[in-house]
Amino acid sequence: MQRSTLLCGALLAVVAGLLCLVGEALGLDTQHVALVGGALGGVVGLVQERTPAQRAIGFLIGLFVAWLGFAVRALYLPDSASGRAVAAVIVVAVCVAFAAGSGNRLPLWTLLLGAAAMVAVYEESYTADSPAFLAESPSAATGVLLAAGIGFLATSLQWPGRTPVAAPPAADEPAPDEAPTREFATTEGERP
Repeated sequence: MQRSTLLCGALLAVVAGLLCLVGEALGLDTQHVALVGGALGGVVGLVQERTPAQRAIGFLIGLFVAWLGFAVRALYLPDSASGRAVAAVIVVAVCVAFAAGSGNRLPLWTLLLGAAAMVAVYEESYTADSPAFLAESPSAATGVLLAAGIGFLATSLQWPGRTPVAAPPAADEPAPDEAPTREFATTEGERP
């Protein structure tokens, strides 16, 4: 297990470095999103809950929901603490609705990580120039998606000894029988 952690971490570190170097060479603005996107994509790849597709889709939806949150802020909300608070509530509520609506097949944590990725890379730019939302937000979203996608691919490999956690049964499916539990006596002859 330790060897796979070291290998996975080294691969992710190389990917983050390459994103910075290649992004600059290609004229892409990936330097400021390489670590955030790569690390969050790496988390989505490392946590073996649900299928890789379900985790990736959850991340994408969360990122898109946060992008829509910025659109709502730009169009309808004041640029104040109350406007940011309303947008934050809307984004989290929509992420929760997606997770619940999918019967928890899309894990809430992936939706929240996607939303956090978008906010992490774009909030400062939005605050500096909110009227430029339509011009600047697509490059922030694509930059973090590129970095997260590469981080996800770098860490989602099935290393020996790692097994994915199965999705919980849907509400209409019967739950599998629980494994019998053993009770241990706390003192001789007593049962808890």
